[in-house]
Amino acid sequence: MGLAVRREPRPVNLLKAVFTVSGMTLASRVTGLARESVKAAVFGAGPAMDAFEAAFRLPNLLRRLFAEGAFAQAFVPILAEYRRTRGADETRDLVSRVASLLAVVLVVVTVAGILAAPWLVYLLAGAFASDPAKATLTADLIRVVFPYILFISLTSLAGGVLNVHRRFAIPAFTPVLLNLAIIAAALFLAPRVDPPIMALAWGVFAGGIAQLALQVRPLAKLGMLPRPRVDWRDAGLRRVLAAMAPAVLGVSAAQVSILINTQLAALLGDGRIAWISYADRLMEFPTALLGVALGTVLLPTLARYGGEGDEARYSALLDWGLRLALLIAVPAAVSLWLLALPIVTTLYQYGRFAATDAIATRAALIGYSVGLAGIIAIKILAPGFYARQDLRTPVRVAIVAVAVSVAFAFLLMQPLGHAGLTLATSLAALFNATALLVLLRRRGFYTPSRGWLVFAAKVVIAAGVLAGVLAALAGPASTWLNAGLAERVGRLALLVAAGAAAYFGALFLLGFRMKDFGRRDDVPAPAPPPDVGAEP
Repeated sequence: MGLAVRREPRPVNLLKAVFTVSGMTLASRVTGLARESVKAAVFGAGPAMDAFEAAFRLPNLLRRLFAEGAFAQAFVPILAEYRRTRGADETRDLVSRVASLLAVVLVVVTVAGILAAPWLVYLLAGAFASDPAKATLTADLIRVVFPYILFISLTSLAGGVLNVHRRFAIPAFTPVLLNLAIIAAALFLAPRVDPPIMALAWGVFAGGIAQLALQVRPLAKLGMLPRPRVDWRDAGLRRVLAAMAPAVLGVSAAQVSILINTQLAALLGDGRIAWISYADRLMEFPTALLGVALGTVLLPTLARYGGEGDEARYSALLDWGLRLALLIAVPAAVSLWLLALPIVTTLYQYGRFAATDAIATRAALIGYSVGLAGIIAIKILAPGFYARQDLRTPVRVAIVAVAVSVAFAFLLMQPLGHAGLTLATSLAALFNATALLVLLRRRGFYTPSRGWLVFAAKVVIAAGVLAGVLAALAGPASTWLNAGLAERVGRLALLVAAGAAAYFGALFLLGFRMKDFGRRDDVPAPAPPPDVGAEP
């Protein structure tokens, strides 16, 4: 038996990788917005949509717990270590053992969820108890959407394997299939089922199967297609399970906050859950395009640097990610605040989605926009700990952030209604990001490079120019509420183009050049040049 030959990972242009993931994610988010527009037009924001959003909330919670949350945080750094130090055969064995155990656990969870659907309604939205028909509909929807957790968790495992092997495009594109399935269900299946809202649940079911099927060929080409294999004595599997324990606690804490917000929104009356959900979908657009893309690209590389003890490149990579995040997150937050109503009316205000729904969704979106920079920064800062296989620190921070979110939710829900709940989420995200940054610095994992103050000042100045242009061109609310589709699309496109020109034009005049953000993971990072923000 020959010795396994360990191959060094091929160098990657990280900025190009981020743009690749962002491009695939853009397709996902565009189809996601189309999905939400179709849902709004066909179903509006009434009790039926509240029931669907509540039913889909728990599978989404478990998806984040088993897949994108605790599992990914525990699995990806260990998988990266295996690939770096143990070769392809042992890496494939680890993937097989982890996938087999995950599948068994998820089948049990899925069956339990289907059987417990009537009781889960009250966990998700206790206020539904006052409306038996609404509670029954929610339980029926839960039974159909719950298997999604099985499909999407295995999909996310496959995505983690592909990302460690620097195959970023397929995992980033995968959500498009869910969006297309839901759109097709809303347009073609809804008129044929009773009640029509059940079509969305079947769309989720079909989309989950399609997402998992898309991963099979790429995994097979890498030789990483899992085989049924469970070995509780395997050291790698035990390491993943041990790492998951604190991660489950942290992700669970964050999801508890979401469940509490859902309960509070239900108490505020019909439509609140739907308004928050529609706003949340819009927030996912910039969050995924930058935050998720950066986190996806950075985690495997950070894990490699951490494993090699290369602290200089580790810190430089975090610094690069934070600068890129600030560059995009600040103008995105300003734009969401000032263009909330134009965006909501253009995307949602058709069919059964009334002007009152648009105004209410705008309020929720403004609340979310306050914390956009924090939400994106967490996607970069938390991997700084995950890559070192330190999950306990971000877990502790997440638990405190949940307490902050809940406290603000109770404080703000009365004066601000459902918008107070989204603002509470934003304030907690800003707290979470700040705490992670402080801890990374105190432990010596991250040292900011020179020129941060100058760089941040340039971003703020350019964002001020952006805000002035958008405020001057947006026009009164009545214009957007009463306009037709063509006028809304045309005006919004003009606003976006003018805002982008104003922001990046101001940065250009201040000395910024995008080429200065080019970075490969195979060479030490140089100090930032003067026109990126270094002190003169």
